[in-house]
Amino acid sequence: MLVLAVGLAVAAWWWFTREMPRRERERAVAAAAAARRAEAANSLYRWRDAAGNLHITQDPPAGRPYERVSRQPREGLEVRGGRD
Repeated sequence: MLVLAVGLAVAAWWWFTREMPRRERERAVAAAAAARRAEAANSLYRWRDAAGNLHITQDPPAGRPYERVSRQPREGLEVRGGRD
């Protein structure tokens, strides 16, 4: 029984020192990927084509400068004094 208990203790030690940190790293990588996907799902991209036309798309344009715009409105009111 004592040999079996020592064997189980060694196996548990090995498991917790080897497997648990690996799983924690995997969870951290998965959480970071999920956060990037959530941010991308909440974004729109505003950009202008070669003719100067404004486009707002769900995917960023390739090879063009763009501005990321959140789909969620900001809290509060925004007041601008000038008239357009």
